[in-house]
Amino acid sequence: QDKCLRKISSGLYTFQTYLKYLQETFISENQNVESLSYSTEHLARIIRQMVINPEEVVIPDAATQESLHTKLKSTKAWTEKITIHLILRDFTSFMEKTVRAVRYLKNTRSFSV
Repeated sequence: QDKCLRKISSGLYTFQTYLKYLQETFISENQNVESLSYSTEHLARIIRQMVINPEEVVIPDAATQESLHTKLKSTKAWTEKITIHLILRDFTSFMEKTVRAVRYLKNTRSFSV
């Protein structure tokens, strides 16, 4: 249970950089992406608090985030559209797996959400 929660929280923190990129790039949906980013960060914090040792949750450092952000920003227009699509697809897949894992933990163990 603890390992699963650590991975979920770490994954949510990792997606923050990608969501920041989407927010800057996907201007027409800026408000929706901003809301998604805020909700994702909030969920990551809540799940991190549920971990026995919250310091074990891997949070990308500022240098790693900036490096990834720079790589994402250097893409061409066509590649940018594909990148946006892939980020959203991967985020959706991650969230589907997260919901399944949390539902499983809730139903099989003494786990309260």
